[in-house]
Amino acid sequence: MSNQTILWVVFGVVVAVMLALDLAVFHRKARVIKLKEALVWSAIWIGLALIFNLVIYFMLGHDTALNFLTGYLIEKSLSVDNLFVFLVIFSYFSVPPSYQHKVLFWGILGALITRGIFIAAGLAIVESVHWVIYLFGAFLVFTGIRMSFGKDREVHPEANPVLKLFRRFMPVTNDYHGDRFLVRKLGRSAATPLLLVLLVIETTDIVFAVDSIPAVLAVTLDPFIVYSSNIFAILGLRALYFALAGVAQRLRYLHYGLAAILVFLGFKMVFSEIHKMPVSVALGVVAGILVISVLVSLFRSKEKA
Repeated sequence: MSNQTILWVVFGVVVAVMLALDLAVFHRKARVIKLKEALVWSAIWIGLALIFNLVIYFMLGHDTALNFLTGYLIEKSLSVDNLFVFLVIFSYFSVPPSYQHKVLFWGILGALITRGIFIAAGLAIVESVHWVIYLFGAFLVFTGIRMSFGKDREVHPEANPVLKLFRRFMPVTNDYHGDRFLVRKLGRSAATPLLLVLLVIETTDIVFAVDSIPAVLAVTLDPFIVYSSNIFAILGLRALYFALAGVAQRLRYLHYGLAAILVFLGFKMVFSEIHKMPVSVALGVVAGILVISVLVSLFRSKEKA
């Protein structure tokens, strides 16, 4: 059994155990997630990712570990910007705070599957038609420029086509029924608004994946590193949401930094055959842009206050 196969098994076991503990032990009942608890869980998920990164270093080497760390940092950064989207969705549907954790849990569980499909499809396309990598690079540059104008942050749940189609075939109750997704009404099953929120979260994540997966593919084409870094980043997204939801609005310049990162990765991918950039340089650029955008956001926020 190769080292990477062993790591696939370890990765699968860690994810399965943590999700089981999360749902069946720590969050069995719907309740409001306090800031302290959210910070603790955020630290746990980040700590697990860093420990896993250390294991990769000893089993697969220095460069592979740096690829994982870079991919994780990129995906984590894009996830932070997605918090604005979650705020809009929960506000639009008036989701009680005590039910938000359950929606995000099942949303992220669905993302484990959709991300795997997207990554497998992306890698298969690149391997069979290599020049597609230049299209991915151009797409990242376009997305980064578009993001700098704030276009990617506009969310209109009422215009979601999946939601419109779902309403045509499934009755929906007017009120929430605890944290249930389905109820019996007049002898037939009916969806609650909470299920609609889950559908919007899932379909919105597909849009997120279109941006984030090409960004990680710009770093490495190793399926294990691409998938594991992606999943570790989004698994900690729920805790990060509850930890940062109150201060997310202060990170007003973060999306400019993310836009710059996408443009940088796009050019890196386009010119990958001409110049092979060391992964340490890519990691330094990504981390530097993030630090600058966060510091500028906090400084300007404090200045305005």
